Amino acid sequence: MKRTFGHFDDERREFVITSPDTPFPWINYLGNEDFFSLISNTAGGYSFYKDAKFRRITRYRYNSVPMDNGGRYFYINDGGVVWSPGWKPCKTLLDAYECRHGLNYTQITGCKNGIKVDVLFFVPLKTWAEVQKLTISNTTDKTKTVKLFSMTEWCLWNAVTDMENFQRNWSTGEVEIEETACSTVVYHKTEYKERRNHYSYYALANAKADGYDTDREAFVGLYNEFASPKCVMEGSPSGSVAHGWSPIASHYIEVTLEPGEQKNYIFILGYEENTQDEKFAGREADTSLVTSLGQLDRTIVNKTRAHATIKRLSTVEAVDAAFDELHDLWDSLLGKFTVSTGDERLDRMVNIWNQYQCMITFNFSRSASFFESGVGRGMGFRDSNQDLVGFVHQVPERARQRIIDIASTQFPDGGCYHQYQPLTKRGNNDIGGGFNDDPMWLIFGTVAYLKETGDYDILDEPVPWDNTPGTEVPLMEHLRVSFNHVMENLGPHALPLIGRADWNDCLNLNCFSWDPNESFQTTENKTEGSKAESLMIAGLFVLCGRQYAELCDTLAMSDEAVRARDCIDRMVEAVKRDGWDGEWFLRAYDFFGNKIGSHDNEEGKIFIESQGFCTMAGIGLEEGMVDKALDACKHYLDSEHGMVLNHPAFTRYYVEMGEISSYPAGYKENAGIFCHNNPWVIIGETVAGRGNDAWEHYTKICPAWIEDQTLHKVEPYVYCQMVAGKDAAKPGEGKNSWLTGTAAWNWYAVTQYILGIRPTYNGIEIDPCLPETMKEYTVRRVFRDSEFLITVKNPDGKQKGVTSITVDGNTIEGNIISAVPGKHVVEVIL
Repeated sequence: MKRTFGHFDDERREFVITSPDTPFPWINYLGNEDFFSLISNTAGGYSFYKDAKFRRITRYRYNSVPMDNGGRYFYINDGGVVWSPGWKPCKTLLDAYECRHGLNYTQITGCKNGIKVDVLFFVPLKTWAEVQKLTISNTTDKTKTVKLFSMTEWCLWNAVTDMENFQRNWSTGEVEIEETACSTVVYHKTEYKERRNHYSYYALANAKADGYDTDREAFVGLYNEFASPKCVMEGSPSGSVAHGWSPIASHYIEVTLEPGEQKNYIFILGYEENTQDEKFAGREADTSLVTSLGQLDRTIVNKTRAHATIKRLSTVEAVDAAFDELHDLWDSLLGKFTVSTGDERLDRMVNIWNQYQCMITFNFSRSASFFESGVGRGMGFRDSNQDLVGFVHQVPERARQRIIDIASTQFPDGGCYHQYQPLTKRGNNDIGGGFNDDPMWLIFGTVAYLKETGDYDILDEPVPWDNTPGTEVPLMEHLRVSFNHVMENLGPHALPLIGRADWNDCLNLNCFSWDPNESFQTTENKTEGSKAESLMIAGLFVLCGRQYAELCDTLAMSDEAVRARDCIDRMVEAVKRDGWDGEWFLRAYDFFGNKIGSHDNEEGKIFIESQGFCTMAGIGLEEGMVDKALDACKHYLDSEHGMVLNHPAFTRYYVEMGEISSYPAGYKENAGIFCHNNPWVIIGETVAGRGNDAWEHYTKICPAWIEDQTLHKVEPYVYCQMVAGKDAAKPGEGKNSWLTGTAAWNWYAVTQYILGIRPTYNGIEIDPCLPETMKEYTVRRVFRDSEFLITVKNPDGKQKGVTSITVDGNTIEGNIISAVPGKHVVEVIL
């Protein structure tokens, strides 16, 4: 049965959830630089500083039953009726409920028996803290007194050991409680006195609490659950102080409200660091901190920085001003590219949600979501380079630093770590390298940055190998060895060797594992003499190699440009000769040199990745290969929910292919619909000038076109990694939402190839590829020091081809608008 759980509010740039029991927790992200939080529509989730593994602040239980256990909870005890404004954890039936997920903020409202509680959650700019502004109102005509409890549970910093090392953890928890006339703060200082220089805190910032608890068992009760904590049910805090076991932070406030009255309480969940020589509080003259030996007490945390944050945000006016600053930031970020098409679905995706998701994936890569625990993955080399194309127009200076960070994990031979940790920026040794598509993505990301900014100085930036001081070379050298890495690792068909895997981490052609305890991605039982080659990397090499050659031309490096094009031409010929299967491009050759993704195969005859990259690269365009490959995608891969990754699905385990064949048919890499690689075919359709097909593929996976929220299951306002394919038990069911390269690729496809507003080294190229039904649209594009108001008119319903362009009333030759500073009015006729 179809059921609607929420709707878009485009004017406020929010998704409004009207039923708390969503098919899966529908989440949002708070914070946009160092301090981050994940929050569900029922206030579940957790917070961390920079790194979700090593600086986890609050505890969250993945795979918990019931789902989404742990978060930042508020309880109301109203005469024995206990409820929470976010419905969970109590799940008491509310008289009214609403959750508004906005851009880096969430507002949850619950009403029960005449009491209304509204909580605004956000992270102020340049602040290492989550603010929770709670407004409690009496909507009745009688005076009411209720008991309000807050509660959050501390994680013991390292999210892995927090879940494992109980014999130590249950003896390490430490807190401090600080009460003043106008605040009550619980400080989490576990392990602070020895090796840590950081602590966290949970403050009631604008009132003194009437009580508190800091020990979980004392507050919840050993055999109770979050839904019915002992202290809340009894209506009285215990004043517990955690020593070992599981530390929490809970404030208790007795609230009396006259008819129609409301009160505001400001809670702050924060993190701070001290230098080693300022870790501890006090002066020698402060006798309260001096031991019997006349030395400073080395247990009292220096709270100077926390005090400053709490004081700065201790009034409603200050919190409201900080919230306005967050709004202003997003006005600025989203103002770089806006479109008006007359189709509210397309406009909301381009103007709001697609750009917002691009920012989130830039911040987190694939590391922390409700599907990624934050402990097993860092920032991806491949992932982060792809994310750049969706983000670089918003804050290019942060994109610049990300490129330097990524390149610093590369090796002198062009290979690289597959991931790096965001806290240290060091390569992840647990995963290592050997994914042979990775190096080319550095060219892809850097070129996107250069075309957006014109900042060629980045190419001279000294960047080390493997983060080793003294090994720095210019970034341009990193691009050169990235290009060379492919040409130096070719197989018997002169096609790129795949290594551990290419983009598809689950196509493991050198693994050959029968041991369920082995990692498919890092196990290589057969590498010597491997003939495993990738057509996906071949197409990527041609696409990004041409970008590299064009960059060399721009830099007047003509000899390198000629060399690069010679390599590219040889790769194109190799693909045409040994990578074409008659109707589509092969996917790969396996360890033994057998074809994968061929008519000859029983299962997995055609794959989407090689069709996408080879058509984007235009390989065989003149010979009709591109059109044939795109037709094959439509015939064999397409479905009502998008294109599946491969067809037919694998029904048994193929040891020579690895993880891809371990999944049930229709899920993940085994014929699931990857919203990440559908845009590759969409762009391929625009290369071939097939606007109707490009648009059809785009709308099938776009969140704004989702009609069945129950079937789709995950958030209907952002892309997910995978939608169950046509061979699955529930075709159309989404999984792995938020953190996926999908956001950047769909942004790239719709803005640069469908709408056709494409940055170049010298200006903006206008090259739309439209469905014949799209007759007119207007784009505002801020580009370097220019602002363009571009109106595209398509009176004859053409799919491709610009007839004329006027800039400020003057007709120009070609279709590139020069980046001249100032505001310009552009009219484009197809």
